[in-house]
Amino acid sequence: MESRRREGMPEMTMTELAVALAGATAIGALGWFFFGPRRADRAALRDGVQEIEVIVKGGYAPNRIHVRRGVPLRIVFDRREGGECTSEVVFPDFRLRRALPAFRRTEVRLLPERAGTFGFACGMNMVHGTLIVDGADDDGVVGAPALEAPAVETEAPAPLESLQAAPTTLADEEAEARRAEIRDLRRRVLVGAVLTAPVLLAAMAEPAGLHLPAVLLEPWLQLVLITPVMLFTGRPIHAVGWSALRHRSAEMNALIAIGTAAAFGYSAVVTIAPGLVPAGARHVYFEVVGVILTLVLFGRLLEARAREGTGQAIRALLGLQPRSARIVRGGEEIEVPVEQVRVGDEVLVRPGERVPVDGVIVEGRSTLDESMITGESLPVDRGPGDVVIGATVNRTGAFRLRATAVGADTVLAQVIRLVREAQASKAPIQRLADRVAGVFVPAVIAIAIATFVVWFALGSADGLTTGLVNAVSVLIIACPCALGLATPLSIMVATGKGAEHGVLIRSAEALETARRVDTVVFDKTGTLTRGEPSLTDVVALPGMSEETLLRLAASADRRSEHPLARAVVDGAARHAIALDEPRDFASITGRGVRATVDGRLVLVGTRSLLEGEGVDPAPLDGPAAALEAAGRTVVRVAADGRPIGILALADTAKPEAPAAVAALRRRGAQVVLLTGDNRRTAEAIARQVGIGRALAEVLPERKAAEVARLRGEGRVVAMVGDGINDAPALAEADVGVAIGTGTDVAIEASDVTLISGDLRGVVTALDLSRATMRNVRQNLVFAFVYNVVGIPIAAGVLQPFTGWRLSPMVAAAAMALSSLSVVTNANRLRRFSPERLGLAPIGAPLDRVEVEVHEPHQEVEMVTVTDPVCGMQVDPSSAAGSFEFQGTTYHFCSTSCLERFRAQPLAFVGTPEA
Repeated sequence: MESRRREGMPEMTMTELAVALAGATAIGALGWFFFGPRRADRAALRDGVQEIEVIVKGGYAPNRIHVRRGVPLRIVFDRREGGECTSEVVFPDFRLRRALPAFRRTEVRLLPERAGTFGFACGMNMVHGTLIVDGADDDGVVGAPALEAPAVETEAPAPLESLQAAPTTLADEEAEARRAEIRDLRRRVLVGAVLTAPVLLAAMAEPAGLHLPAVLLEPWLQLVLITPVMLFTGRPIHAVGWSALRHRSAEMNALIAIGTAAAFGYSAVVTIAPGLVPAGARHVYFEVVGVILTLVLFGRLLEARAREGTGQAIRALLGLQPRSARIVRGGEEIEVPVEQVRVGDEVLVRPGERVPVDGVIVEGRSTLDESMITGESLPVDRGPGDVVIGATVNRTGAFRLRATAVGADTVLAQVIRLVREAQASKAPIQRLADRVAGVFVPAVIAIAIATFVVWFALGSADGLTTGLVNAVSVLIIACPCALGLATPLSIMVATGKGAEHGVLIRSAEALETARRVDTVVFDKTGTLTRGEPSLTDVVALPGMSEETLLRLAASADRRSEHPLARAVVDGAARHAIALDEPRDFASITGRGVRATVDGRLVLVGTRSLLEGEGVDPAPLDGPAAALEAAGRTVVRVAADGRPIGILALADTAKPEAPAAVAALRRRGAQVVLLTGDNRRTAEAIARQVGIGRALAEVLPERKAAEVARLRGEGRVVAMVGDGINDAPALAEADVGVAIGTGTDVAIEASDVTLISGDLRGVVTALDLSRATMRNVRQNLVFAFVYNVVGIPIAAGVLQPFTGWRLSPMVAAAAMALSSLSVVTNANRLRRFSPERLGLAPIGAPLDRVEVEVHEPHQEVEMVTVTDPVCGMQVDPSSAAGSFEFQGTTYHFCSTSCLERFRAQPLAFVGTPEA
């Protein structure tokens, strides 16, 4: 063989050829084993519910499930193993994440509403399953069973079981499970370290020139010492790894199980039957087995401790709700478990206690700390009529509240639900890691086989042992776990940190997209401003006193529900002006009111109202223009066919708005004001808060079109709004940001919710997004670079040039370090703290404001349909959901409307005609 190499004509012996053919065959079989056709199990239909059981042990069995669309699905996960990898299951398409306690059965319920193929995976993203949703039932009727079992509770919108019990049970169970896992890992690592130490010392004695008792060098003693390490210390690895291979799935445990089994089996053969192995290849590697298993579990122990911090925010939220409440029933004060509180109950809250449920104060006054819910550190004063949030802390006085929301309807419950949904979603950046992880383990096994074949075929005396050692090193150093953890851990920490600071991020996709936002659009009323106009100026024409002008206008407005009319009436009350009862009252939509006051016909409203009633508004144009230029909303008043004066009202900007806008500008974002006000008012408000571009005179139905136009300019747009008419624009934007004090419809249509309504939360959301995506990229670099560099070195590509060979023990240490580095780096996000922004803007003031008014014909026509529940116009392409009933597909602005319709469709569309 040496001669053939010297001649440059390598020839393979029959043995080498047989090994090469066996290796090629093994690699081919490996491909079929992992990627060949697989049978899918169909869920059984019982009492209108589809049911199936999935065994979790190194994989999912079955891992392909056929179900029918529109029929509630119940999956029972029977987890027969411990460890971190499969401790939870995630259905990203259904925004569902559920913990799977070890050696227990856990139910997961969901409603597959649309046909398709959907994946589910373990928390580390290394064990995968597939849910195949058929588009028709066995009779070919699409979605026919959807309404046959309406009583079954699904978990698609709210994967919290009983939220009242969550703080007392779920958090405790998860914490205890993690502590038990750490205790178990500590025992196994201790046993492995104690038994491996003498074997490792014996292996290092000769290279180090040490003289040890001969008994320590005896292979039989090493076999006796390492066998317990193999069977006890390595049991979690082998049990899961071999089970995964039986399920035709593979993850990190499978690689370690194959590698250590190969090293242990080879060493056992050399020890028990050395004659079966060539004389030059009779080396034992018991120390390799012991060190690998001990190091891997030691890495998991460190990782388990580090991972405790990644879910800290959600566990803190779960632990906020008090366990009991004092309520008044039958005139008596009694203490009951918090889950027994009902809507309408009167609840007593003493100083220092947490508020048990959401409610409205009916008696008493106090100062509350709402920081854990809103992110606002300063306490707030609350009194009769004010809303209080469950789980906040009562600082000073005692008060009595009437419960308005309990259990899963409280703000705390919704915060937890949204955070869990976000943690169960999948960021686009994760797709690359998913594709690599899907083929990673089979590819590594194939590389290990090829490594053994190549080194064996080199024909040197120690080709067998070199091939074996290098193949084991390849198996051990590969770390699919790091790839699987790179994105989910960072998303978990980031969404929890957002919730801590009053920013609810509803999906990982929104978190990633927010990093690229370069344009932030603010709706004006209720978003940039307080949303509560107040009377600022009364300007009477000659011959009319201001008091009489205000009395006539406010009297005419008494019966109007319009916010501007209420502001006029409140302004008259502040001036202690007695009002008359109007007669012949009429409200002209969009223009104003007409009424008879004290025998005089009074008009209060717009310029077009006066013109339409035959009144010349020209005498009012001068003072009106001056007030509008100052950002006031002007209401014109006429009596008995002539103008008598104007009233000016203003919706003042929120105090934090200028600072928030300035901070966004410093970050390179263009800030745009979107308002239905006229050009001059829009310019005045924009200048007041520091916005350089304003879109004025935008009707509510045109807001989404304006957002679409900005996106058409190539911008990544975040829309910030709070009202019902903002929902389409929030859905149209790349990232929709809803003010938590706004409407439920706007919040449902958004990607991010600011719980307290503080606009500085927009800055926090963008900063958190950028910090998170930077952290994810770092994790991916750790994972990819480590594997790309480590696997070739382990395969021995440097050995022919340097003579250096990577020890499997070093590979095990490097593998453990890789996962630990990803977990540690993800935990760095826990140190994220939003920039402390005051109320004063920081930065250069604006030189000018660009105001744009776009006519309707300049817009792209939007096709909309009516939400049957709330009556809002919805763009089907961006609807929150749809539902087919009686042959008609209905579209919904929010998931809450969808759920209400699904529960009682006939209540919204009527009884079908005969």
